[in-house]
Amino acid sequence: MLLEENKFISLNEVEGKVMITIHKPGYPLKEFEKILHRNPRIKIPNFIELKKALISEELADFEVGLFLPSIELEYTNDLMSAHIIVHETIEYYDEYETNLNKRVNLLLRENGIVHGIQDIILKELKTSKPYTIAKGTPPQKGPDAKIKYLERPERKPIIDEEGKADYFDMNFILEINKDDWLGEKLEAQEGVLGTNIKGDSIPAIKGKDLNLKYDSKSVYEIEELGKSVLRAQMNGVLDIQDGRIMVHKHLPIKGDVGVETGNLKFDGSISITGTVISGFSVIASGDISIESSDGVFHAKHIQSVHGDIYIRGGIFGKGESLVEAGGSIFVKHSNESILSANKDIHIGYYALGSTIRANNVFVNELKGKIIGGRTEAINVITTAYSGNHLERKTDLIVHGINRQALQNEVKIKAVELREIQEEIYSFEKKVTQLQLMLGKMSPQQIGVYEESKRLLEEKQKLSSQLDKEIQQILVTLRTPDECEIRVTKEAHAGTHIQVGSKTKSLNHVTSGVFKIENGVLNV
Repeated sequence: MLLEENKFISLNEVEGKVMITIHKPGYPLKEFEKILHRNPRIKIPNFIELKKALISEELADFEVGLFLPSIELEYTNDLMSAHIIVHETIEYYDEYETNLNKRVNLLLRENGIVHGIQDIILKELKTSKPYTIAKGTPPQKGPDAKIKYLERPERKPIIDEEGKADYFDMNFILEINKDDWLGEKLEAQEGVLGTNIKGDSIPAIKGKDLNLKYDSKSVYEIEELGKSVLRAQMNGVLDIQDGRIMVHKHLPIKGDVGVETGNLKFDGSISITGTVISGFSVIASGDISIESSDGVFHAKHIQSVHGDIYIRGGIFGKGESLVEAGGSIFVKHSNESILSANKDIHIGYYALGSTIRANNVFVNELKGKIIGGRTEAINVITTAYSGNHLERKTDLIVHGINRQALQNEVKIKAVELREIQEEIYSFEKKVTQLQLMLGKMSPQQIGVYEESKRLLEEKQKLSSQLDKEIQQILVTLRTPDECEIRVTKEAHAGTHIQVGSKTKSLNHVTSGVFKIENGVLNV
């Protein structure tokens, strides 16, 4: 089939090939490009060879290219999309629109494409450019599992407009009764089937599953109305540790801790409606709540090993009372007391002549005071006032994170954890072997079995505690250095400021955020 002819060349299509006959050498390449524009079906893979042919003195026929089909159809390997490529001019589209649609429909049928076929919009069709003609319907992912837990009230005193901290409505301990609802999971749902361009179904994607996190010793899981529901195994108080919901044993004391109760030591949480009498101690593994608005006077030792401590009325310690928390301490005021927390200490009104240590120390930044004593934090100390007009010596110290020491501590604990895990594996193996002989054991063998179980549980608890400590240190290491002292109203003369290794004693009243800037303490 003759495609183009002039006094220089003839172009013919022969079995899908484009042949050129040279009548006269020297046909300009730019003129040849105009031929290609008029004939989009001509494809020249090698223009260097074409250029050689145009200047050739030989009059023989040369193969210079391919003659493309008027319309090509291509589709993706996943059968989710197909496109056509029309190798015709725009004038051809306009003149042969009906014919174009018929030929495209025929191509689709011949290739078995039946789903998601798109209409051809001529103004969007470009010569020799892909045009999407069919789209598959992708499968829809089903809704993910949804989990909700009973929320523990936020442990933070409310500061009113006058700067007063309300320590009388903190809901510090949330009591739980046996079988109370603690949480639930709505299961992940199936998605919607998809369809590819050939009409085949594509499996739906199920939503992402999530696991309920809870302490199996104090919480049980049950199926109710198509949902997995968590309920309390016992009476106690709500706690959440490492994202797991649990119920701690609860010891409620109606009245004071004193002569009638003796010193208290309890594996769980303790709530005291009264106070702790002078000289007495309260130690608990969980939270401690002391509700008396009169405060605590000269108690010997109040300690929560893993939880928080709340003293509604404040504490008068006479320089001897020690309050320690594995979590945080919330207290109305501290008068000549020793407070130490692994997390934060929140003080509503004032700290007078006290020794305070925590990650962060927050004294009411509108009206709170730190007067005398020594207050130390890792990251931040906040107060409205420090010292007083009598220039009482008041130490405010922020150390910052000793990253090298913490990294070394993690390494030591990691080695210890591996050794304990090896022991756990050994005990588990021993207990499993003994369980197979339970019905045939002598009293002595039963004793060995029970002792092995007891040691296994001890090692598992120790392993869990070590792992928790390592994770807490890693969280600290990932925390950016904040390391500052904020005195929002007045820092009096006599206040000693220390940030890291930089120190300064104030000799005049000032205020602001004290921190290291360009290697210098900005006091």
